[in-house]
Amino acid sequence: MKAVLDATAFFVERPVEGELFTTPEVVAELVDLRAKCRYEALLATGLTVAGASSESIAKARGAAKKSRDIGVLSPTDLSVLALALDLGAVVYTDDFALQNAAIVLGVLTEPLQQRRAVRVKWKYRCSGCGRYYSHEGECMVCGAAIRRTRH
Repeated sequence: MKAVLDATAFFVERPVEGELFTTPEVVAELVDLRAKCRYEALLATGLTVAGASSESIAKARGAAKKSRDIGVLSPTDLSVLALALDLGAVVYTDDFALQNAAIVLGVLTEPLQQRRAVRVKWKYRCSGCGRYYSHEGECMVCGAAIRRTRH
C-alpha cells in the first residue's frame, strides 16, 4: 500500500506502514528537531520525497474549492493531496480540511491521532447582521466580517 505523509506524521510516534511518500513542501516545514529525526529515520527505511503533478495540484485546488476548505488549506496541504492523487495512495493526516477535500477527490485518508473527519458542508454568515454569503470577506450590508460556519 502506498501512503503519503502530511507533516503531522513526523511529529507523532505512530507507526506508518507501506511504501511511504511525502512532498518537498512537507519536508520544508520540518523545523522541530524531533520531526527532523523522524524524517531521517523514515528516509533511511525507504521514504520517498516527490513532487505532485501540476494537473493533480489543480484538481486538489478544485476539490478544496468544492468542499469550501480552500481558505484554510496551505500549498503544502494541496501538494500532499495532489501527490496522493498521482500515486493512488492513502493520506496520513489529522487535518480535517485536507480530509474534506480528499473525500471530494475520492482519496482515502487515515488519521494519526484525531478521529476521522466526516463530510462537512460550510456556509458563510455575516457575524454582524447574520446574512448568508457564498464566500468569506466583509459584509456588503453592515461591514462586519463574514465567517465560515458548519452547515
